[in-house]
Amino acid sequence: MSVQYSADEMMSVAAARALGDGMSCFVGIGLPSKAANLARRAHAPNLTLIYESGCLGAKPSRLPLSIGDGELADTADAVISVPEVFNYWLQPGRIDVGFLGAAQLDKFGNINTTVIGSDYHDPKVRLPGAGGAPEIAASCGEVFIVLRQNPRAFVEKVDFVTSFGHGSGKGDRERLGLPGRGPTLVVTDLGLLRPDPDTAELTLTQLHPGVDLDSAIAATGWKLKVSEDLETTPAPTAQELTLLRDLEKASA
Repeated sequence: MSVQYSADEMMSVAAARALGDGMSCFVGIGLPSKAANLARRAHAPNLTLIYESGCLGAKPSRLPLSIGDGELADTADAVISVPEVFNYWLQPGRIDVGFLGAAQLDKFGNINTTVIGSDYHDPKVRLPGAGGAPEIAASCGEVFIVLRQNPRAFVEKVDFVTSFGHGSGKGDRERLGLPGRGPTLVVTDLGLLRPDPDTAELTLTQLHPGVDLDSAIAATGWKLKVSEDLETTPAPTAQELTLLRDLEKASA
């Protein structure tokens, strides 16, 4: 009997699988935090979760509401100052992965979480802003991004570059002296995208079960590049779904 799951559950499971045991991960709130906490429960017990508020090695029993949630400090191996998180841990390259969300994402992995609209001073929507995401995108060893795929989010050009991905293509990060590799994986509710090794343009490399290619193309605001070796993501296991649903239930 096949296990039933939603597109969001597939996305969370696929994102969690990208995190390996023993990694250190700078975690954003929301979808990234859900995936990271699922990974720690499912297959990566030695995954070190680092939150911007200074919580190192947090092991929350539920999903935190914000970086200031007391559950993070209560369960952390150590709580340090915010400047120390950035100046000692992040900027020198001591963190393996930054896990971020986005409001807009373009084909080179640049992230917008600042404004929607062309006028910064009078935008259509003013978003929560940058927080620590620009530093995470610049300095972590690599960056994973998780968000739902639709034309409003996946745009040809972001309205504002909050967090630098690959700029306008391969080589831009190196020219700016950014130490991290930048976005290496984008996980959506439809599939997985990875930067082309020659151009850094995001390329669809996997489709989730039951998703057809035309749907992924229609959900993307640029001409989506598709890998010649397009694969199908393995479906969530019963164990992964149980752990994810228990985590969500504990956070309700």
